[in-house]
Amino acid sequence: MISRKILRGLRVASLRPSLNNLASRVNSDLGSTLASGGHKNGTLSEGRRGVHGQATEYLPNNYPDFTESQSMVRGAIADVCSGFDDGYWSQIESEHRFPSEFYNAVAKDGWLGICLPEKYGGSDLGVSEAAVMTQTISESGGGMAGASSVHINIFGLEPVRKFGTEEQKQRMLVPLINGKERACFGVTEPNTGLDTLKLQSRAVKDGDHFVLSGSKIWISTAQVAEKILILVRTTPLEEVSKPSQGLSLFYTDLDRSQVDITEIPKMGRAAIDSNQLFFDGWRVPKEDLIGEVDNGFKMIMHGMNAERILIGAEALGLGYAALRKASIYAQERSVFGRPIGQNQAIQHPLAESWMQLEAARLMIYQAAKLYDAGHATGEYANAAKYLAAEAAFHACERAIMVHGGMGYAKEYHVERYLREVFIPRIAPVSREMIFNYIGERVLGLPKSK
Repeated sequence: MISRKILRGLRVASLRPSLNNLASRVNSDLGSTLASGGHKNGTLSEGRRGVHGQATEYLPNNYPDFTESQSMVRGAIADVCSGFDDGYWSQIESEHRFPSEFYNAVAKDGWLGICLPEKYGGSDLGVSEAAVMTQTISESGGGMAGASSVHINIFGLEPVRKFGTEEQKQRMLVPLINGKERACFGVTEPNTGLDTLKLQSRAVKDGDHFVLSGSKIWISTAQVAEKILILVRTTPLEEVSKPSQGLSLFYTDLDRSQVDITEIPKMGRAAIDSNQLFFDGWRVPKEDLIGEVDNGFKMIMHGMNAERILIGAEALGLGYAALRKASIYAQERSVFGRPIGQNQAIQHPLAESWMQLEAARLMIYQAAKLYDAGHATGEYANAAKYLAAEAAFHACERAIMVHGGMGYAKEYHVERYLREVFIPRIAPVSREMIFNYIGERVLGLPKSK
């Protein structure tokens, strides 16, 4: 288990080897630089050392802007991920099965509750560290499949942490954090899409239970989850003064005797199931209601900005993974007597992708820093998610093109990255909705139609 307290205790011991290695590398680089007359790899260095690792490195951990805790999380998660290479992720996709081995390894090292309180077994770290975790998982080759396998554990139960009773926190958070229970998240409906305030699924009070009826769509991991965090309407829309009222939140057993779960065949991320849920007469104990009746929408909103930051970080990871593959291939593949990376038509688009990814990365971690400091971060969270998803998409597309025909083959994995990178472009909010938000909230323009 890694917590703030443990991070402080391990600070000197864990950093000393890294600092020694860094000092050794700097001395070596400086010696090479001086021997070459001030040039290293074709760059005028003037005795200065670079602050960024090569794009061909696997999960480099020398970001100059990372805090000590972020660097330690990066290293620890990289250690976990090193046991699950591209071959593993390709295999579980072809077998269409949940990555249980990876999930258990993450749970074993205590990372499933990275943002949840130590009191319940979590690490009590911030979104800044959680973003490092999701980026690293995705960047390792796990992509959206790897990140999605643990996504709800990281921040999905924030409403329980903030609004649940002590009994609920003990009953709901502890088994989720230690990996004994898996959960899914049920908000989106077939007929409402992003218009969450128009949800049609109902919950009607009946003695000690609420009776739920309706449907949900695009529910990830419902095939393997034991629990669900679900938002439904408890007061009809026509009876409330504001559309945001009348919605209630439950965290309850995903009872397959009362809920019909149908998997949706899809383009990518085959290892993580996506589903449509149908239920009619589903009895949920009143003890599973989170907070007050009719106030569920406000509770859900508490996690929206964090989710966008984390999805953006996952997109970043995919982009960096694709760039690494493309850069290595461009160095190794020779045509017409020279490496293809010597051609500007190959080199320049990859250079542009690195710049786009780095710019998005800085925005992601600025948004996370502001969130952890307690600021309202809607504009930064939305912008960061947009920039990261777009940068990652271009990097994945270019990786395919750099590989040429082999980019279309599963052997090189970049086709899997491209199929998965559409997810952060679409979810949890579309690009157009982000433009609307920035236009109205930041630019002060009229509400778009």
